[in-house]
Amino acid sequence: MLRRITREVKIGSVAIGGGNPVVIQSMTNTDTRDVEATLGQITGLAQVGCEVIRVAVLNEQAAQALKELCVRSPLPIVADIHFDYRLALKAVESGVQGLRINPGNIGERWKVREVVRAVRERSIPIRIGVNAGSLEKALLDKYHGPTAESLVESALRHVAILEEEEYGNIKISLKASKVPLMIEACRKISNIVDYPLHLGVTEAGTLRSGVVKSSIGIGTLLAEGIGDTIRVSLTGDPRAEIPLALNILRVLGLRKGGFELISCPTCGRTQVDLIRLAEDVEERLGKLPPPEKGLSIAVMGCVVNGPGEAREADFGIAGGKGNGLLFEKGVVVARLPEEELLPALMERIEDYLKNTSPKN
Repeated sequence: MLRRITREVKIGSVAIGGGNPVVIQSMTNTDTRDVEATLGQITGLAQVGCEVIRVAVLNEQAAQALKELCVRSPLPIVADIHFDYRLALKAVESGVQGLRINPGNIGERWKVREVVRAVRERSIPIRIGVNAGSLEKALLDKYHGPTAESLVESALRHVAILEEEEYGNIKISLKASKVPLMIEACRKISNIVDYPLHLGVTEAGTLRSGVVKSSIGIGTLLAEGIGDTIRVSLTGDPRAEIPLALNILRVLGLRKGGFELISCPTCGRTQVDLIRLAEDVEERLGKLPPPEKGLSIAVMGCVVNGPGEAREADFGIAGGKGNGLLFEKGVVVARLPEEELLPALMERIEDYLKNTSPKN
């Protein structure tokens, strides 16, 4: 798959754009002032494969909390700031590795220069983020509502301000809750600038609707070679976002690690509670650190296709009538009652991860 060539920026040690692998991001939903809660969520996200984390900085206390967060966080931190240039300066002083701030929204040009001076000294990139739900009124009037053209024009206005200050350490995101709008806007801007693009469908919804919207929106653009970082935005625990992001990348051949779950759709031949089994396996896999080389896990429900699929996977189970076979690397290792299939499968996977982790 040919990817659009963009400039490289670095958020801490994570390189974005310039042909580097697509980076997975998320955002905490804790009160940033609560250091322990926020750090706990960041650590949990890192464990399941998140690579960059964004935190909301609403006030001085949150900016102050960044000092400890940046020291203890396992992931590089991007401070999300709106309107107040002083919070941006404080966040930079506190050690963040990235800023999400729109220069056109922070007031007079001297305030922009102050922020640029601070980030230039530390080589911190600025992410310009434009959302369809918060476009400038003048653009809404000009284009009669949020359109791809209005999103692009808004982003380019902010970019121009930084370019006039001779600062090009920039990445851009154009987001909308309507997938076709988000896709069109990102396509348009990718033909105009060479800054790395962050992809996401904003307000995508809960797990059920968010999976569909994000897979189509993010996946379509990535398949066209557009996009350097992604976030699957979901209502709820942000940990759920990471396996979905990994799956999008893996399906497109952009990641080789993580878990691939293979499960049949069930039919009248199924004689075990396959739906529950598959859902439980998926939930438990989402809580494990993604393996670098990738693992395929098969959860199959009958004797027709089940054994064949399970045998081809790294680990698998194939159900029968109230029991099933446990496979590892193509070999049957046990025949077990239905209630023992899940714990036995997960024990095998977890033992494998322990024995192949970098620490060993």
